[in-house]
Amino acid sequence: MKIIKKDKNPKNKEVIEERQSSQVKSENRVSSLKLSKNVDENFEKFQAFLKESTDAVFRKFKLGRSEIDCALVYIDGLIDKSIIHESILKPMMFEIFEMEMPEESQIQPDKAYNFVLDHAISVADIKETDNLDEAILFVMSGEAALMVDGFDKIIIVSARGWATRGITDPETESVIRGAKEGFTETLRTNTALLRRKCKDPNMVIRTIRLGRRSKTDVAYVYIKGITNPGLLEELEERLNQIDIDMIIDSGHLEQLIQDHIWSPMPQIQATERPDKAIANLMEGRIIILVDNSPFALLIPTTFAQFFQSPEDYNERWFVSTFIRVLRWISSFLAVFTPALYIAVVTYHPGLIPTRLALSIAATRAGVPFPSIIEAFLMETTIELLRESGARLPSAIGQTIGIVGGIIIGDAAVRAGLTSPIMVIVVALTAIASFVIPTYSAAVGLRTMRFPLMVLASFLGLYGVMIGFIVINIHLVSIKSFGMNYMTPQAPSVFQDMKDFIIRVPARKMQKRPIQSYPIDMIRMDMD
Repeated sequence: MKIIKKDKNPKNKEVIEERQSSQVKSENRVSSLKLSKNVDENFEKFQAFLKESTDAVFRKFKLGRSEIDCALVYIDGLIDKSIIHESILKPMMFEIFEMEMPEESQIQPDKAYNFVLDHAISVADIKETDNLDEAILFVMSGEAALMVDGFDKIIIVSARGWATRGITDPETESVIRGAKEGFTETLRTNTALLRRKCKDPNMVIRTIRLGRRSKTDVAYVYIKGITNPGLLEELEERLNQIDIDMIIDSGHLEQLIQDHIWSPMPQIQATERPDKAIANLMEGRIIILVDNSPFALLIPTTFAQFFQSPEDYNERWFVSTFIRVLRWISSFLAVFTPALYIAVVTYHPGLIPTRLALSIAATRAGVPFPSIIEAFLMETTIELLRESGARLPSAIGQTIGIVGGIIIGDAAVRAGLTSPIMVIVVALTAIASFVIPTYSAAVGLRTMRFPLMVLASFLGLYGVMIGFIVINIHLVSIKSFGMNYMTPQAPSVFQDMKDFIIRVPARKMQKRPIQSYPIDMIRMDMD
């Protein structure tokens, strides 16, 4: 898969080459600034890059009573000042007096650096670097850079401490029975949530940086011994092909690594729930976490996964199966109900009972528009209400959605712009779309309504059938990281049918789904 496409336009090619050349020169200029043993020179190099930033803090001080110069650089707002004061400055400037040392090793210039590492800094996580570019990147990531005169290395002290949002109930995937915690915007908090739920040392978390300028931390998580190495290699290859200025969110990354960019349906599932992420890990999938995003990406993904919810596995199998059947019926209603209404009213009134046909005809007697215009007006109105309710504060948004729908529907009927049956059809469609557990899948299905309505207005039920066939051909033809999107339907996989529409009892689900080709197929040994 190629993420970056080459432009055949020679002018664009020259612009791109010039931009890349200037970027290489800039990177070489930073890399060529080698660290000096003189702390003042290193300090000036930091200032050359960060002096125009008002949140950059530069601090010079002496190591104890000696004349050894030290310097500290950090970004205000990204660090915990208590660590700077209590674990770096205070020990190095004052508490160093109270340390008992042999006379011959008392803070001599040639031993100062090792002494600071071994005795002065009371922070668990420290690193060393001799590269200025790397040191600046650490500083911009929330670390503190400590320099000691006479040494061409920089001590990177872990002092991150920016304000973060607490762990709360995920709003987009609420459940009645299940965990009430969701991912946050902090990457390490999210990895800790996964570690709490899975203490297997074979769970591997690898972190890379994407974005030439943003340097966004991206972590991908898998379980060694379950995840197929081929899937891991495919993901790493796609991530390595990404060359972009900035990764904004996990949704942005999703669009860069998905298989089919023109499909309305998502090929990668996003979730806010750690329990759902861990459950997918146990089936051989890979989780992608992006710093500053509360949504994790699950790969590979099938169409059936969008109709599954974590509480399906917390309830008895019969209840879960009944709810899943409702979801599949709701998805059909959300996509095809308006088109079927248009087709029947316009071309096939003989397919419905006579009394119902007469009743519909009577209610539409005063409507000045054909059914397709009537349906488009009402569907567009309901989408406007849905979006306005989602963008407003929760209390106001719910009020706008409910009251607005009632008032506008009643006013449209009284004004003769639409019929009561059309209001019922639109309301049924909207309610059915809310039943789908995953927002991205629900949006994709909602967009399919409008082309189907156009086909129904021209060809009637034949148009609806053509649309149904085209949708199925499209869903069968797409893949998610090499896995068929419609598995276990097409191709049919009998073993994975145990967790498809019908969810069999938990004791019968002893093997992992084979759709992601896990190495270890047995997840339960219980009769």
